[in-house]
Amino acid sequence: MLRALVQAAYVLFFALVGFEFHAFYAQIVSGGAVTAHRPPAVEGFLPIGALMSLKYWILTGDYDRIHPAGLAILVAALVSAFLARKVLCSWVCPIGGISRALEWAAKKTLWRRRKEEVLLPAWADRALTSLKYLLLAFFLYAVALKMDTAAILAFRQGAYNHAADAKMLLFFTGMSAATAATLAVLVLLSFAVKNFWCRYLCPYGALLGLVSWMSPQRVVRDGAACIDCRACTRACPVEIRVHGKSSVRTPECTGCMSCVGACPVEGCLTVGRRGKAGWSPYLLPLVGLGTIFLVWGIARLTGHWHSQVPLDRLTDAYREARELVHP
Repeated sequence: MLRALVQAAYVLFFALVGFEFHAFYAQIVSGGAVTAHRPPAVEGFLPIGALMSLKYWILTGDYDRIHPAGLAILVAALVSAFLARKVLCSWVCPIGGISRALEWAAKKTLWRRRKEEVLLPAWADRALTSLKYLLLAFFLYAVALKMDTAAILAFRQGAYNHAADAKMLLFFTGMSAATAATLAVLVLLSFAVKNFWCRYLCPYGALLGLVSWMSPQRVVRDGAACIDCRACTRACPVEIRVHGKSSVRTPECTGCMSCVGACPVEGCLTVGRRGKAGWSPYLLPLVGLGTIFLVWGIARLTGHWHSQVPLDRLTDAYREARELVHP
C-alpha cells in the first residue's frame, strides 16, 4: 500500500510537470508573454542525452548546462540503484506506476476468476527479457563507443538537443496513428502480462538492473523458516522465484519489497547480505529515495539543476521543432 501511494504521488507529480511544460511550450512558441516556468524534471524523459552528458562529464569534467537536470537524474538513478536496488523503477518511475495500475486493473477484470495470472513459459520469459538488454547494448555502443567528445559536444550545441524536451512533448501531443496503435498494444500486453514494458523493453531499467546487481543489499531468504507458501513469488512484479532462492541477486529485482511484505513468516525474508545482519525492509526504499532527493538537493544548491539556455535560444529551437512536426 505504501509503495502504491508513493507511486501514485509520483505519477501525479510528473503529470503536473507535463502540464506545466506544455503551458511553457505553448507560450514560448506563440510569441506572447511567458509566465509559465520550464520544469527541469521534464529532462528525466531524455535519458539518451543524459547518457551522452555523463560520458562527456567523466571525460572532460564539463557538466551539461543545457539539460543539467537530466544528468542529475541519471546520476541519482545510478547511485540509488547501487545502494538500494532499482528503487527508481519500483517507487518513482511514472511508467512503473502506470504498469502497476494496469496490473491491478487486470486482476480485477481479466484474471478475477483465477487465483493466479497465466505465466509465460520460462523460455519465452528469458527471450523477451533479453530484448531490453539488447536495446541497452545498442545505446551504450552508440554513445559509449562510437561517439567521442567532439561528436557529443556538437550534438549538445545543436538545435535538436536544445529542443529535445519539446520534441518529446510533440511526440505525444501530435502522435501518429502508428504511435497510438503501438501504445495501445503495449497497454493490452500489460493487461495480459504484468509489467510488460518494464520487464521486457525498458533499456533504462536494464541499465539500473546491471548496476543494482553489484549492490551489497538484496533480499535474503531463511530456508529453515520458510514454509514454502510461495506468497513471495506470487507477489513479485517481475515473477522472480523468490521461494527457491537463498539470496535474490538477479538484476531483475526492483527492490519493491513486495515479496517481504507478502511473507507470512516474520524474519524469513530480510534485506542485506547472506550471513550478515539485515536491514529493515523499509530502509531499502528509504535509502534509495533519500539518495535521489540528496542528489536533487546538491544539484539545486550548486546550480546544476536549471538550464542555462537563454529564452530567445529556446524560442528559436522550439519553433524549429514545431515546424518539423507541423509544417
